[in-house]
Amino acid sequence: MTEREYARRRAAAREALTARRLDGLLVSSPANLRYLSGFTGSNALLVLLADRAVLFTDRRYTLQASGQTGCTVRTASGSLFDAASKWLRTNRINRLGYDPGQLSHASCLRMRSGAARLVPAAGVVEELRMVKSPGEIELIRRSAGIAARAFAGCLRLIRPGITEVELAAELDYRVRRLGAEGAAFDTIVASGRRTAFPHASPSAKVLASNEIVLIDMGALRAGYCSDMTRTVFLGAPAARFRRHYRAVLEAQLAAADAVKEGVSAGAVDRAARKVLQASGLGPAFVHATGHGLGLEIHEKPRLARGEKTLLRAGMVITIEPGVYLQKFGGIRIEDTVAVTRNGCEILTPTSKELLTI
Repeated sequence: MTEREYARRRAAAREALTARRLDGLLVSSPANLRYLSGFTGSNALLVLLADRAVLFTDRRYTLQASGQTGCTVRTASGSLFDAASKWLRTNRINRLGYDPGQLSHASCLRMRSGAARLVPAAGVVEELRMVKSPGEIELIRRSAGIAARAFAGCLRLIRPGITEVELAAELDYRVRRLGAEGAAFDTIVASGRRTAFPHASPSAKVLASNEIVLIDMGALRAGYCSDMTRTVFLGAPAARFRRHYRAVLEAQLAAADAVKEGVSAGAVDRAARKVLQASGLGPAFVHATGHGLGLEIHEKPRLARGEKTLLRAGMVITIEPGVYLQKFGGIRIEDTVAVTRNGCEILTPTSKELLTI
């Protein structure tokens, strides 16, 4: 991203502050800091005002911050909150927005010792982050491509005898070798009946013949996440598995077909559930159909029952229906998807057809 892009984002955030009658915004979450300033260090605060943006950090990051951001950089020798509070008092800032979900009570008390009045202003930056620029979508597309290539490179390893944790480690290793900073989240590899756990952690269980293997993985490339899930079968699957797989695939395709600008997030969820209900699998679909992603693996919007957020072109979401049955296992199929004016673009290049090994 260029400094021009970061400046554009800060200008959009300032418009949101004006609408809320705020003099400034205190930004503390790493994702929001990176979105507005470009800074990638682990310790910083950003104060965004109508006429300037000041980044507070410590001596470890002075050079890095100066090279990464066009914001004014101030180095603190102690607490960043103390330094920011003193600066706000000197500059007579009155109403300062902050996100209560991102700031601890102790940090709030430090900030309140200054002259600025803290005003809850949750979601200011997150609302902007929902709609991605073409450059952001391209970075997510590259991230999805890395994950897909890592998955393809590990297909020969999905065999009886390897453990879940060994396979997860191989996937993570290949993601890094292909140019990612790492996995976008803790890679899920589950097999057999453990696939009935939607968020199973890889275990020492050994993959065996005639069982399901579920892999949920993503890459982190230039700060941007991707997310994909594929379910394969070791051996010759029975008719029941084939029926359930086809139902989940049809639900995933129906949800993707429902995606376009102006459609509510809840409507996409309904499209997936309608298919699974008709197949008698409705009660086995126990989570939301999807979520936004970008600088974080879970962002707005959430694609779930009753969600009224209207999709906009440029949003990037996941479509991931699944079914989970005790003593049988689970099946989930997931793609990373970019919303367009008239539909969507699937950013995950991996085939969704049933893969048997």
